[in-house]
Amino acid sequence: MGIFEVLLVAVGLVEILFTLNIHKNLHYARKHYRRPRAYQPSCLLIIPCKGLDENFERNILSFYKQSYKGYRLWFVVEDISDPAYAELQRLKNQYAEQSQSADIQILIAGYTDGCSQKLHNLLFACHKAPPDIEVFAFADSDALAGSDWLRQLVWPLERAEIGLSSGYRCFVPRRNNPATLALSSMNAKVCQLLGGKRFNLAWGGSMAVRKEDFERLKIAQIWSRALSDDLSISKAVKEANLETQFVPGCVVASYKSTTWRRLWEFARRQFVITRIYAPGTWLFGLFGTLWSVAWLWGGLALAIWALATGIDKWPFYVAFAAIVLGCQIVRAIMRQILAAVLLTDERDALLISRWADLLGFWASGLLMLAVIIASSFGRTITWRGIRYRIKSPTDIEIIEQAPTSG
Repeated sequence: MGIFEVLLVAVGLVEILFTLNIHKNLHYARKHYRRPRAYQPSCLLIIPCKGLDENFERNILSFYKQSYKGYRLWFVVEDISDPAYAELQRLKNQYAEQSQSADIQILIAGYTDGCSQKLHNLLFACHKAPPDIEVFAFADSDALAGSDWLRQLVWPLERAEIGLSSGYRCFVPRRNNPATLALSSMNAKVCQLLGGKRFNLAWGGSMAVRKEDFERLKIAQIWSRALSDDLSISKAVKEANLETQFVPGCVVASYKSTTWRRLWEFARRQFVITRIYAPGTWLFGLFGTLWSVAWLWGGLALAIWALATGIDKWPFYVAFAAIVLGCQIVRAIMRQILAAVLLTDERDALLISRWADLLGFWASGLLMLAVIIASSFGRTITWRGIRYRIKSPTDIEIIEQAPTSG
């Protein structure tokens, strides 16, 4: 066996080990999904809003319906002219009495001048938090949470070594057009990497932190100069030798429809932010995706070449291609099983995207690689109508702010 064949054996082993690790994450999610949780400290749930997301009313009402006695529920907008403000007021008037929340407020934070608008809104609420609050919980307005989402999210913080708890999102297509299906598939590839590991990163649309840790780690100071909520707080928690725990029961549905242009803008923005705030994670994504794409197509090319030429080692090359292709198919199957486990109420809505991922994982891999490569250039992004230049993790510039629209 030559050096090249030894290399292919090593590649095959890496593919198998990576697939086994994904299976371990799936097992973790099944084991820890929505267990009964008794720990319920005083909690302030903060949800920044800007414009009217798809499925807005259903999303907001899901936070009214949390089975968590006495939690405080605060929504924050930047200005009264935001269409989200009037809709939030209507929902509060109609549904507040049906909620277990002890306090529902809609705050107006004003416009930011030193950090992202989202962080400005979050900090505005945090600074007004009552002194008896023990836990800050954060959610996004495009997330649809289960009724026990908040209990599941807060539960890990009972352990002193856990500094941050987090769920994630699964995009549920509102339209089964190719761009939306590609978005769902790409996002699912990220979700399946999360598990019971020390290098988990938080996702800002579903995360919680103890108030004392928030203050001790000076998160308010960090956020006051930052763009990213989740990556910046994840870094601070890690530097304090605390863990970020992934909570499978806090994976939320996010109903979405998109176009190719909006998909490209969204995905590139996510990877640009990751490159600046978590360069190690960005490099892992780049080389991991490049690895998968290169060896998938390279293995198939080798197998076709070996069969066409009839060389003696053709069974070896065909077996290598089958291992790489098989591992990637198995990983696609496992991430779709994961989505079905975590979002039982959305199984029917995910049916088309499930088959699109199983049959088109190779295409979404190519698209993801192209987006990651594109994100290696530039530091300017557009987020919720605001154009930012990220000079460093603690220095951003607001270039342009468009009027908020629904």
